[in-house]
Amino acid sequence: MPTLEWIGKDKVISHHKDVPFRVLDEKYTYNAEHSDNMIIRGDNLEALKALLPQYEGKIKCIYIDPPYNTGNEGWVYNDNVNDPKIRKWLGEVVGKEGEDLSRHDKWLCMMYPRLKLLHRLLSDDGVIFISIDDNELFYLKMVCDEIFGSSCFVSKIIWQNNYSLRNDAKGIPYDTDNILVYSKTLFWNPKRLPRTEEMNNRYVNYDNDTLPYKVTPIHAPGANTHRSMVYAIQHPITGELMYPPKGRHWKDGQDKLLKILNEWCPYELKVIEDYEKREIICGGEVPLDIPAIMLSKSIEESKEIAYSRYNSPPWPTYFFLSKGLGSLQSKTYLDYSKGKVVSTLWKYDEVGSNVEATNELKPLISSSYQFDTPKPTRLIERILQIATDKDSVILDSFAGSGTTGHAVLNMNKADGGHRKFILVEMMDYAETITAERVRRVIDGYGAGKNAVDGTGGDFTFYDLGEVLLLPDGNLNESVGADRIREYVWYMETKTPLRAVDSDNPYYLGESRGTGYYFFYEKEALTTLNFDFLSTITEQAEGYLIYADLCTIPDEELKKYNITFKKIPRDIARL
Repeated sequence: MPTLEWIGKDKVISHHKDVPFRVLDEKYTYNAEHSDNMIIRGDNLEALKALLPQYEGKIKCIYIDPPYNTGNEGWVYNDNVNDPKIRKWLGEVVGKEGEDLSRHDKWLCMMYPRLKLLHRLLSDDGVIFISIDDNELFYLKMVCDEIFGSSCFVSKIIWQNNYSLRNDAKGIPYDTDNILVYSKTLFWNPKRLPRTEEMNNRYVNYDNDTLPYKVTPIHAPGANTHRSMVYAIQHPITGELMYPPKGRHWKDGQDKLLKILNEWCPYELKVIEDYEKREIICGGEVPLDIPAIMLSKSIEESKEIAYSRYNSPPWPTYFFLSKGLGSLQSKTYLDYSKGKVVSTLWKYDEVGSNVEATNELKPLISSSYQFDTPKPTRLIERILQIATDKDSVILDSFAGSGTTGHAVLNMNKADGGHRKFILVEMMDYAETITAERVRRVIDGYGAGKNAVDGTGGDFTFYDLGEVLLLPDGNLNESVGADRIREYVWYMETKTPLRAVDSDNPYYLGESRGTGYYFFYEKEALTTLNFDFLSTITEQAEGYLIYADLCTIPDEELKKYNITFKKIPRDIARL
């Protein structure tokens, strides 16, 4: 598969592994004692890594709206990559193309490690949506092909974000945006959208049937491979022999057709000499003994019975057009559970525009800050409709004004769901704009005829905290024993730590037949010895025990199926 090369790529391919693991410091919870909804203030590269112990492989839907890198945004590349070619970029504002010829390299260096971590957080049945314009679209597509796999590319959605073009616009005005969609594994399919009135209006009901229906042909292509399904059906009123068109065959089995046609008048199976007619339709030889479906009474009797049935609606599922004199057709009933298939064109009247997004923000944020590419909540709601369940976790690591959180709260209110959002924003406005918007959506906002009822809900606000492992390899004991225990358990089992029913304070839990113990004290040296073994009451096939020292001989450890790991030397780095 072709890959994209740029300045610094070799230094950022594994950069996500070098990012220090930081704990999340809870600052406050809004509207509840505890909330699973999260708003995190801090660099999203470090925040994504901090989420791994709890959410690796758990995020059902990711939406991100990264900098478009138009040359006018002034975003900063600030990842601490230890390489001379990249270090000269750190802290520099990325300017216009003419002033900064390396801005595409910087953008790719910024995005690559973040996409690597997002890929790890995505669940096996999950999907990521990335908003982007044409400046970086094709670079991003190649990078995503490399990280997610080209076979997991789902679609490039075209969003009509602008509906009012200026008459003095130069060149070809830009009135659409792109959303790249990738799944974690193959064969992801979106949910269908709710049915529209326009879709339902395509169905008819000529005969007062119980449900509306579409009039559909009862034949299908492929006569040359379905030659036994090509035969005559005699019309009950005209007596004419009806055949499928050339190259086509009756799409249902003969037994089913005979059964339904007998609801019009008596029919029987009868071999007739129509080989030449069937050969023309099939384009070759046909079986000789395939019977036709023929009237079993005279045409006069059949006609009388069929007219009587026609005047006694509703008609059978196969019926005749043109007041009973026309061709045989089928009823395909309206299934309200089958919604609208998602297409790659999302029009502004269905999902909103940039103007709608800007107007949405006015009553929600008391700030003069201008967002370059605001997204309407209807756009994110469309993504949630097709990509989430009522209990899914949704992540937005370029949260901006908090549109994704707003959309999740709207959806939960609309369908009674319990979706959870995780928003990450590195800018100072994470609290004053992102979190403030979510607060107002929860409580309600606006006044008078413009008042909007609150959605209800809650969230917890976090800051990125200290690193858990110091550069010299020692534990940062100031983060607390609970955070260290959670980290160690995750590194051993790749699952979140859960509470266990045990009197042993050092017992972490059991996984795949192994009991895990983290014998750690902040102010004391711990030793794995026979005294400690006597405190273990949990039964397991084997044991893995962390401690500062071990005085039990290797033969005894092997005898009891115990693996010793030394603190901090043997604590793996994420």
